Amino acid sequence: MFNKALVSIESFIDWSGRTVSWLSLFLVLLTFFIVVLRYVFDSGSIALQEITTYLHATIFLVGMAYTMQQEAHVRVDIFYTRFSKQTKAWIDLFGALFLLLPFMLFVSWISWSYIADSWSVFEGSREAGGLPGVFLLKSLILVMTSLLSLQAFIQIARNIETILNIDTSTGGRISDTDDTKGGS
Repeated sequence: MFNKALVSIESFIDWSGRTVSWLSLFLVLLTFFIVVLRYVFDSGSIALQEITTYLHATIFLVGMAYTMQQEAHVRVDIFYTRFSKQTKAWIDLFGALFLLLPFMLFVSWISWSYIADSWSVFEGSREAGGLPGVFLLKSLILVMTSLLSLQAFIQIARNIETILNIDTSTGGRISDTDDTKGGS
């Protein structure tokens, strides 16, 4: 039951990351369109320029958990790559429990009033002709902290499984010579 919940959450994070990645293509095409408008037709649009900001923020804020799930985030690993699977699991468990989760709680707590204030007035752009949904953009901060926290809980569970040598597919222990979980 617990493993099924983990798989469902992992699938949702994977889906959200893959879905939001398509916004990158739209962002590039929109930026090209804005440049053509400006330099070929001597025209511009504040709303179009703000859409690029919204897209950029959405890609990063929603895509962070997916990036962490895929282990594609920046990692300064002078020593990490040489460690055993068990040692890596301990390091990742410590990082998720004592660094990532507390930081996500802090960011959620500190941004709550910022986002609530924005919602209370349905904040829009300060620019004439800008987009009206700044409050929605700010809400992505809480989406990011939620998704990253969920990914942290998955990482914690998976690292505990590695530390305890538990094979979740069978519920039993993995022998010391069995390397069915991959890794380096």
